[in-house]
Amino acid sequence: MDSVLNLFTAFGLASSAGLNAYIPLLVTGIVARYTDIITLQGSFATLENPWVLLTLGLLLIVEMLVDKIPAVDSVNDVIHTVIRPAAGAILFAANAGSIGFMDPTLAVVLGLLAAGSIHATKTAARPMVTATTAGIGNPIVSVVEDVTSLAAALIAIFIPVLMAIVGTIVFVIIVRWWWSRRNHPLPANMVL
Repeated sequence: MDSVLNLFTAFGLASSAGLNAYIPLLVTGIVARYTDIITLQGSFATLENPWVLLTLGLLLIVEMLVDKIPAVDSVNDVIHTVIRPAAGAILFAANAGSIGFMDPTLAVVLGLLAAGSIHATKTAARPMVTATTAGIGNPIVSVVEDVTSLAAALIAIFIPVLMAIVGTIVFVIIVRWWWSRRNHPLPANMVL
């Protein structure tokens, strides 16, 4: 059962990294350093290092500030096209170390895919927010993304079953939305 819960945690943390790379890395490092809830093995234990935690905290502050500025946030998303999936891969692999049946290469790929798909969705949606709100909505959306990333990271660590339930619901909603769009496309003159 622990392996299944660790799998839920790994998916939750990797998905959280798709919204903000540094929040789940920082949360994981802090929880691993100060509690027994997470035990990072091998080189992943570096996340617990005080200097790494300080660096992640500083990077988080920079990203949170930059991500609130219209147009600059799009540049930030381009830069983080590599960073967020890499963070997801690290988080998934770090947690997959506790999953006895998980190949490390598969863990990295699953982390890349989980974080990368969330990041791709965020990156595609942000220009629409900028265009439809003249940039006024960007800081609000960014705060919602940061809060969602933090909540997802905490839920993934402390209540992994809830993360699995929420993830399944979100997946079903996205598939149903995609399926309905595929079968009933919008008229050419309608813009989302």
